[in-house]
Amino acid sequence: MDMGYDEVIMGRRSIRGSKPDAVPRAVVEDIVSLAVRAPSSYNSQPWHLHLATGEVRDRIRADSTDRTASGVRPSFERQETGRAYEGNHRKRQIEVAVQLFESMGIAREDKEGRDAWMMRGFRIFDAPLLAIITYDAELKGGDIAPFDCGALATSLVNAAWSRGVGSVINSQGVMHSPVVREHLEIPEDQVILISIAMGYPNDDFPANAVVSHRRAVTEVASFIGFDD
Repeated sequence: MDMGYDEVIMGRRSIRGSKPDAVPRAVVEDIVSLAVRAPSSYNSQPWHLHLATGEVRDRIRADSTDRTASGVRPSFERQETGRAYEGNHRKRQIEVAVQLFESMGIAREDKEGRDAWMMRGFRIFDAPLLAIITYDAELKGGDIAPFDCGALATSLVNAAWSRGVGSVINSQGVMHSPVVREHLEIPEDQVILISIAMGYPNDDFPANAVVSHRRAVTEVASFIGFDD
């Protein structure tokens, strides 16, 4: 399908329920070829993409859920130095969580339903394709490489949407980074940053219809020196 830029940006949403159909390698390569046009500092391109499907993806999913269920503490490789979100940031997180739970019929007091939803994240949302973004370890400790990888992630999900493939950026997929590193054979000179679950959207999955609210332009941006 052909989409204009506005259609991609305004139409894309997080897809947490995919069809079981595999995304062909040719389509994935096409998406990646667009994604790597993302900007980076002085064209440094510090990123790497590891894309997994089939048995490898299944082993990552199984080991991550087993570790979570058995109480193994998360083990990120990226720096976790920020404090928990509060105020308006936390309010917006809660708003989208409420939208998702309401769409799925999960009541506030339904602990079992909420736990099942959480485990879905560790299962990579049952998506047929897993993308892991890493960056060169020699750059660890700086803020520019993760920033550049954020640009890659944005470019990837938008490129995927333009090709009919949905996605959701997902921290749970790398909460047990040793599992990801082992099964994807990621070299030690790379830092595991984030995961993205990808697949063809299942239109019957209620949460896929959720569109998060965005702040108005006038709330986000300050305009200085313009002629009104």
